[in-house]
Amino acid sequence: MKIENTKAQMRKGVLEYCILLVLDGKPLYASDIIQELKEGKMIVVEGTLYPLLTRLKNDGLLTYKWEESNQGPPRKYYELTGEGRSFLSELEESWRELVDAVSKIKSHKS
Repeated sequence: MKIENTKAQMRKGVLEYCILLVLDGKPLYASDIIQELKEGKMIVVEGTLYPLLTRLKNDGLLTYKWEESNQGPPRKYYELTGEGRSFLSELEESWRELVDAVSKIKSHKS
């Protein structure tokens, strides 16, 4: 088994959480979301991001608004809904529980 496959699966598992974290507190254009994810070493491409954004929107966790741009056509800015913020809070708790569980397992190896 190649490590890259496992790393990709791990990233895929937390990508939705990371997208919601990036959008917490500010509306962003898709390329800005990609840039923030890349800066966090969560490599993602548009072909991966757009289906996830659509699914999160259809689930009521995101909304979007169109804004005029000085550099071309209007841009779609995504932001969390109230339901999205609540869901993010639940994910944050689940993430803490997961990190704690892995830390406990690792500490038993020492």
